Amino acid sequence: MVVFGSFISLAGLTVLLFRDAPLGGLSPAVVGWVMIPLGLLSVVLGVLRNRRKRAQKGPGPVGNPIQRAKALPRLWKAWRSGKYPDLPRSQVTLWALALVYLVSPIDVLPEFLPLIGVTDDAGMLVWLLSSVSIASGSYLRWEKDHRDPSRGIETP
Repeated sequence: MVVFGSFISLAGLTVLLFRDAPLGGLSPAVVGWVMIPLGLLSVVLGVLRNRRKRAQKGPGPVGNPIQRAKALPRLWKAWRSGKYPDLPRSQVTLWALALVYLVSPIDVLPEFLPLIGVTDDAGMLVWLLSSVSIASGSYLRWEKDHRDPSRGIETP
């Protein structure tokens, strides 16, 4: 989030300094002055989020990317059945909204803008993939912690 916000602010500054023609019917000044604070806000929110996560100091996610990808169907099944309570409904809702945003033709930054037109989609895709990866890694840790050693099977 910090890197994405920095990129958006830098792109806004670049538009302000080097662009003369309108962007999607808007003047470059408007586009630049909107992008800079949005990027800075993203940076601030990212820093605050990172500090909060470091303060929690809980066990981190486990598994490599392939193990995490293989765990997604089990995660979904356990969450739907109510056996895995650690995944909030709001997170699943955000994932669904991110997917809708990625496939919809309506964008915050239109695709016809050179270089910066795809940044909103790229940022959304990076967030979605990292969020799903972290959630599946946490699910793998949960699976590991909830095994019944006496029977050799998982309890959930």
